Amino acid sequence: MIHDVFQFVTSTLNQYLKQAFSTDTEFVISNTIVGQDGSIPKQNQNKVILSLINIEQETTRPYMNISRHAAGNQNDPNVVERYAIDLLVTSNFDDYNETLKFLNKTISFFQDNLLFSQNEYPNMPNEIVKLEFQFEVVSYEQMHNLWTAMGAKYQPSILYKMRIITTDVNIGSVRPNISNPLA
Repeated sequence: MIHDVFQFVTSTLNQYLKQAFSTDTEFVISNTIVGQDGSIPKQNQNKVILSLINIEQETTRPYMNISRHAAGNQNDPNVVERYAIDLLVTSNFDDYNETLKFLNKTISFFQDNLLFSQNEYPNMPNEIVKLEFQFEVVSYEQMHNLWTAMGAKYQPSILYKMRIITTDVNIGSVRPNISNPLA
């Protein structure tokens, strides 16, 4: 699911930037800022990079209704899962003016698209109900700590909280009733 969401956001942002700059060049990739060996990946050069920084499962759950069948089987409930991902968006271009230009357009994209749903974006992954983006206010010290923890030198970037609301892909499946043998 996370991979599919990143592909969707990368593709959608790429389309936006292609239109904004009237080009066919792919400017957005999903990647780490620093490789496992400490080097900067070559594919990050002259790109906007989307990186997963942290993921949390949000625990608020709606009431789930389980229906039982005469045979003792039950339908799985319509389970809604919520995840919050810290998404680092980094602009990495050789020319600093290009870096700022792409970061500015990327911020505009997220300001214009704080919410993605299946109704508006039928090419979203099927299990995703909606995506929500929220700008994360990060102090200078917090940003410094983040880049230090990644083992990289700071680059112009912005942090978003990406909330993913998904449904269980096995909705409606029937599973056997399990009884307690000690009862």
